[in-house]
Amino acid sequence: MATKFLAHKMEDSVGVATNDISKNEEIEGVYMDNNKKTTVKAVDDIVLGHKIALKDIKKDDRVVEYGEPIGKATQDIKKGEHVHTHNIKTMRW
Repeated sequence: MATKFLAHKMEDSVGVATNDISKNEEIEGVYMDNNKKTTVKAVDDIVLGHKIALKDIKKDDRVVEYGEPIGKATQDIKKGEHVHTHNIKTMRW
């Protein structure tokens, strides 16, 4: 199975697509901090550079990337869903 996403740290709730990902595709990813592999079934089509949820994220939960919060979920996000501006918002304002 080819690696299709990278996550920076084990505590990240999202990974970044390194290739286009197709809906219902079972994909493998790697945590960059320790080289551990994980698999996720994509719920949506996700284009290169966009994020995929690595676990269920509840509305108002922080979305974590690089081991740091990058925003807040504006709705429930299921593991494998596309994570982007339609379902997260910056916490700066």
